[in-house]
Amino acid sequence: MSGTQASSSPYLAVREDWLDLLHEEIIDPALPIIDPHHHLWDRPNWRYMPHDLLADVASGHTIIATVFVQARAFHKADGPEELRPVGETEFVNGAAAMGASGIYGPGRICAGIVGHADLRLGAAVDRVLEAHIRAGGDRFRGIRHIVAHDPDPTMNNPGNPAPSGLLGDVKFREGFARLAPMQMSFEAWLYHPQIAELTDLARAFPDTAIVLNHVGGPLGIGRFEGQHKAIFPGWAASIKTLAACPNVMVKLGGLGMRINGFGFEHNALPPSSDTLAAAWKPYIDTCIEAFGASRCMFESNFPVDKGSYAYPVFWNACKKLASGASETEKAALFRGAANAFYRLGLPV
Repeated sequence: MSGTQASSSPYLAVREDWLDLLHEEIIDPALPIIDPHHHLWDRPNWRYMPHDLLADVASGHTIIATVFVQARAFHKADGPEELRPVGETEFVNGAAAMGASGIYGPGRICAGIVGHADLRLGAAVDRVLEAHIRAGGDRFRGIRHIVAHDPDPTMNNPGNPAPSGLLGDVKFREGFARLAPMQMSFEAWLYHPQIAELTDLARAFPDTAIVLNHVGGPLGIGRFEGQHKAIFPGWAASIKTLAACPNVMVKLGGLGMRINGFGFEHNALPPSSDTLAAAWKPYIDTCIEAFGASRCMFESNFPVDKGSYAYPVFWNACKKLASGASETEKAALFRGAANAFYRLGLPV
């Protein structure tokens, strides 16, 4: 990792010296893993480029492949505004080619690519989707149009604001309707009070594959600070209702962000895998019970979550959380569900 982000960032600062204070023995190092959610970017004071990802991937666990998810990075500098996000897909497809060469290790980074298209373009979004397919070739799989919104502006990412009620917007849904015909999935990043809106969308488009990011974004700052136990029953109920939609899957991770309010970053030492597993167990267990292992996938959300813990410690925590699962369930949680959802075609 070269550089950390500025203090004004909505993200937690990555402190390599702090992360280096804790080292753990790798649990079950031979277990094959597909990491279905990470980013790449080159931002002022914060770079996470292919070599940074490769270093994390090679830190002890057997990561056989990864999936890149849009990060508002490497957009084209000119041309029509709606087509500029295609630059990100072009860049990431190059990173994927690096991984596919085998020069940098056996793992296939960016084997699947998720980009961005403004679905509010309605049917006109076809032009953007087609451009992504050309740029990403057989690796391009879907679209993330972030809809995370809260009335409290301190909850929201100022670099990626979303209006209220976007999932129900007529033009947004017109664009959303173009995904399934092109065999594209939708990444849903929102906050926990919005999960019911996603359920309504999933019911309206039962043929569109959807994956809920970061266990539905449980908030733990602002008016939700210190309220994890109080908001949990409502979050769990909304998760169970969403799980009744067979076209929806869920990613298990993304709980190391500032907005989650777990406060790992305030401690003298970074959290151990035991600490992470204990904090996350209610959320992970609820999701697996509701969706079933075949519709759940552990995800790193790096480098965003790197402000809270190291990559090998994260995967140790996931393995502890899955310790009671059968071998079939573990295969689904760590690679099978991601392999199927993103149609990676890996022999897992």
